[in-house]
Amino acid sequence: DKLRLRATCSLLEREDVIIVSSVSCIYGLGMPEYYKEMKLNLEVGSTFRRDDILLHLVELQYERNDYELSRSHFRVRGDILEIVPAYEDELAYRIELFGDEIERIREVDPLTGRARRELKKVSIYPGSHHVTPEDVRHSAIDTIQKELKERAAFFKKENLLVEEQRIRQRTRYDIEMIKEIGYCKGVENYSRHFSNRKEGDAPACLLNYFPED
Repeated sequence: DKLRLRATCSLLEREDVIIVSSVSCIYGLGMPEYYKEMKLNLEVGSTFRRDDILLHLVELQYERNDYELSRSHFRVRGDILEIVPAYEDELAYRIELFGDEIERIREVDPLTGRARRELKKVSIYPGSHHVTPEDVRHSAIDTIQKELKERAAFFKKENLLVEEQRIRQRTRYDIEMIKEIGYCKGVENYSRHFSNRKEGDAPACLLNYFPED
């Protein structure tokens, strides 16, 4: 997972990239447009409310942990925010705020906290390939509910009442999770709805993240 995230991040950030991939390069991933659009850009001197940064990180599927700093987590201590990207485990970014202004950005060792170098700006990419903007999630929920009705009706017609109850219960729970936190366990199973694909259409994969050249 870390290497796939690292690969897609590099493809969108750099031009000197060679990827040696297995058959996993044709596994379904989220849409590259959403993945790139939702990244968090932080720059020294820019203005952000601290809480807006934290909400953005949660939307990118990062989790807060004020005790242990590990991959896909962030820590907050007053006006200091530390983030370990989902595609790294040996570096963290320390963001120092003064009021609503970003005063300093440093790359640090997540274990010792020692600063390595100063940065002018940094981009934090999502913690999952299956992140989606809020408006896309709303339309996806509508089509998921429509498909649920169709499948439940099919099971009922075939007198598979246990299966009908199970799919209703599971899908409704997943929908609630998507509404509340933006994703659910196994969200890739709903990828067709999030990318607005027709039944049978191939999903986006690693090859879709390569630039046109």
